[in-house]
Amino acid sequence: MSRLLLVALLALLGLLQYRLWWGEGGRRSVAALQQQVEQQTHENAGLTQRNAALAAEVEDLKSGEAAVEERARSELGMIKPGETFYRVVEPQQAAGTEAEAPADGEGNP
Repeated sequence: MSRLLLVALLALLGLLQYRLWWGEGGRRSVAALQQQVEQQTHENAGLTQRNAALAAEVEDLKSGEAAVEERARSELGMIKPGETFYRVVEPQQAAGTEAEAPADGEGNP
């Protein structure tokens, strides 16, 4: 009878140890959840910083004309009355002109 009780207790201990180390809610799942929490905390910190920058930009746009003017100039290409707009266009080289140059230097292939 005592041997049967000892075997039952050892089996119960083995089952509890299995659940502690590998079962749901065990050490592995807790470690995985902690890693997910750290990752989410890092992501949240980045998003908080981004939100703060956007809030500062919104406040700047609401309060100052300089920011609105800068945005209008850079994004919409607007100019003030009396200003002259100059666009500098660099010439584009024809594609393949260097590759098609004559081999003998006289214009003959």
